[in-house]
Amino acid sequence: MNDNEKLPPMEVPQEALSPEALRGIIESFILREGTDYGREEAAFETKFNQIKKQLDKGDVKIVFDPNTETVGIVTKIEWQRLLR
Repeated sequence: MNDNEKLPPMEVPQEALSPEALRGIIESFILREGTDYGREEAAFETKFNQIKKQLDKGDVKIVFDPNTETVGIVTKIEWQRLLR
């Protein structure tokens, strides 16, 4: 692999993470993304539970980018775009 060649992102199954690591990823996502939860601001734990449910249902995915060595949470549509 040369320096210009990018590696594809990898999905990380939440089951492969410790509960502490999973919580850290979700918390980081909430704090970094500033997600819009409507007219009224939701409590942090409410946001956490919403993201966890989306992960459980498969609506969002945990993704590792080997090029930037970062982990994020993306929607199924964003994931499919990343795979192209």
